[in-house]
Amino acid sequence: MTDAWQPPAAPAQFAFSAENEARARTIIARYPQGRQHSAVMPLLDLAQRQQGWLPPAAIEHVARFLEMPRIRVQEVASFYTMYRLRPVGRHLVQVCTTTPCWLRDSDAVVAACKNKLGVEFGGTTADGKFTLLEVECLGACVNAPMLQIDDDYYEDLTPEATERILDAFARGEKPAPGPQGGRRSSEPTGGPTTLAQFTKDG
Repeated sequence: MTDAWQPPAAPAQFAFSAENEARARTIIARYPQGRQHSAVMPLLDLAQRQQGWLPPAAIEHVARFLEMPRIRVQEVASFYTMYRLRPVGRHLVQVCTTTPCWLRDSDAVVAACKNKLGVEFGGTTADGKFTLLEVECLGACVNAPMLQIDDDYYEDLTPEATERILDAFARGEKPAPGPQGGRRSSEPTGGPTTLAQFTKDG
């Protein structure tokens, strides 16, 4: 694949759909009177899910909705990596390369992603299906190496498992998230799964 994907232009205007506006008002109602600005993060997430990313018009709409200065909303959107300030493909593949994953050979997972998708970090596949990003710790260190695709974590990865997952998404399927090596949650991969019972005599 070549990175020939052309990102969509930023819309000149943005507004919540009727359904999302109702959701936004429900979210705002969770906060005490005078503290509605605290809803900025979930409302940015709502706008991003509607648009696929956060163009300037969406940030402006959230600012007006919450009666906040636009720059304050922009500060939040630009600080957290969960918010996307430029268009991405249909599936966002985020590979963790922080120390625990690196020690468990995240380099091989990165290589598998780049080989299968044909793009470097920051690139989007020519068909617009995948955008590949390098990210810092995603908090699943015990099941390293791992990556996140959209909202789901895929853990205990090997290059083969990584390619299998990407192939499934390319076919329009959604593989089961979580550990890919057969274990449940973060239980030990072998040996006892409970503490041994000790007696006074050892």
